[in-house]
Amino acid sequence: MIGEPEIRYAAFDEYLRQGEPSKREAAFAWSTAIGLQDVDRLKTSDYLREVAERNIEGEITMDEAHRLIYSYYKTKTTRTADTDDTEEADKAAANISRILSSETLDFSTNGYKALHRRIFTGVFKHAGQIRDYDITKKELVLNGDTVRYLNWEDLNRALDYDIAEERAFSYANLSGDATVEHISRFVSGLWQIHAFGEGNTRTTAVFTIQYLRSLSFVIDNDLFSKHAWYFRNALVRANYKNAAQGIDYTFTYIERFFRNLLLGEQWVLKSCYLFVNPPAEYRKQPRLDTPPQVDPSSYPSTYPSSYPSSSVVTCLNPNSKFYTNDASIIDIVREVGNKELTIKELMTRRQFKDRMSFLENHLNPALRSRFLRRKYPNSPNHPRQRYLLTLKGQMLYEAIVKPIE
Repeated sequence: MIGEPEIRYAAFDEYLRQGEPSKREAAFAWSTAIGLQDVDRLKTSDYLREVAERNIEGEITMDEAHRLIYSYYKTKTTRTADTDDTEEADKAAANISRILSSETLDFSTNGYKALHRRIFTGVFKHAGQIRDYDITKKELVLNGDTVRYLNWEDLNRALDYDIAEERAFSYANLSGDATVEHISRFVSGLWQIHAFGEGNTRTTAVFTIQYLRSLSFVIDNDLFSKHAWYFRNALVRANYKNAAQGIDYTFTYIERFFRNLLLGEQWVLKSCYLFVNPPAEYRKQPRLDTPPQVDPSSYPSTYPSSYPSSSVVTCLNPNSKFYTNDASIIDIVREVGNKELTIKELMTRRQFKDRMSFLENHLNPALRSRFLRRKYPNSPNHPRQRYLLTLKGQMLYEAIVKPIE
């Protein structure tokens, strides 16, 4: 059947939507770790979910949860045909959740190899080891063909080169479109190397999450948990070329994944749209947040910062990826601009006296819509907490204060 498979335990939605910051962070780690097992069509157990929920609720620590999972399989005497796959999924998910609960990142070739070892310790005997053989993989979205992965002799050199190039790259003054394009190509290139015999996509995904967080991007939603299979197949399409059939490399699909992740767009992320020769009904990938078409000639050429909010709302191009008709969000985005401000500074600038009203009607909507982010996302009550714009917020800010492009 063409389409996205059912993903069990993909997200702890209630925690992610309404949970306390500590619970929301733990839920993100677990839901992502569980969802990523789908890239290899693996399913986690009911027991893992029970342990994860106990950790999210604060009943047990992450280390205790990890030990429970490993002890469960050490003492398990009854095994079925699916036990090995479930054990791999559970142990890898437990390892990934523990990794995502920390803020550390070793952005180097050794760090990338160490990440594979940390994810698959207790799962693969070759955890952390670069493959010493060439590989091919038949892909459903390629009608059984394979991506041409890098030959094994050049793996370390390729990792060194790609990671060094990315480390030297600057995202300063880069537009949202250019940022997504660059990240898509870096992640696609890293995945195409396929440095390990197994577990490459899960390692690349976790490395990507850690890296984006280190760049202060807000990565706390369910894109990786609910759409891991799409993520993998989008990387397949980005690295597949068949000149005889007129098929070229296409980054469109992986860019749409990152556009949803970083810019808040709503492309429908299903693998049925990624097949090289899809049925007619799957040839156009839908985008749910596409606003109605309007005549761009009706827009003014500039948006002075002195415009009242209502005027800015009517002037913004509703076809833009950062469009909002919420005047309170526009006000707060314009006020923050390129600065880092405390709640008190924001309230003073906007002449608010009721803190609760300001939080509920202005600050929190901007945070939920991902126009604004905390400087210390894991510590909302940090004594030096500041608020600044996300990439999506920066794009809205530029549209407010600069000529439309």
